Amino acid sequence: MYNTYFQHLNKKITLTKAEEELIKSRLIVKKLRKKQYLLQEGDICKYTAFVEKGILRSYTVDGNGGEHIAQFAMEGWFIADLYSFFSGEPAIYNIDAVEDAELVLMTKSANDMLLQQCPKYQTLMLELITNAYIALQRRLNAIPHLTVDERYQKLVQQYPVLVNRVPQHMIASYLGITPETLSRVRKRIANNT
Repeated sequence: MYNTYFQHLNKKITLTKAEEELIKSRLIVKKLRKKQYLLQEGDICKYTAFVEKGILRSYTVDGNGGEHIAQFAMEGWFIADLYSFFSGEPAIYNIDAVEDAELVLMTKSANDMLLQQCPKYQTLMLELITNAYIALQRRLNAIPHLTVDERYQKLVQQYPVLVNRVPQHMIASYLGITPETLSRVRKRIANNT
């Protein structure tokens, strides 16, 4: 079950068998059915999740019931409400499965223990958090500087598998537009190619 997880880690750091066993001893395997929650807004985020199989999404719900997707995570990606995970404050995001999913979870206490006992894990976590921050900053920067057409094209170019597996209304939510606008964008782009 941990194959993809350790393949991912070993691309970033080289673990000894002992280090791999130490990390493995702290992991939890979990399966989610489509639409099942990993985290609900207001709860404390108890886990970081690595997606072995499936797709998850992180989102908020506004006062009118509208969903605003902040992140998707598919195979080989991590997802969590990092603010809640590290601070112990209530989560502002919901995280649920877009497809049936298989996850590798790590608790805060396991994470803290590994940070102290495994310097390579500390290096890995620094890289993962840095990359998450950079991705967030790029996404926030793209919103005012790219047209909706450009944002959609960039998403399709960077994550073609994701765009084909996620319902279009969720893609629209992620882009901050209505499904109708997304339909017009897709039609416009198709007519220009």
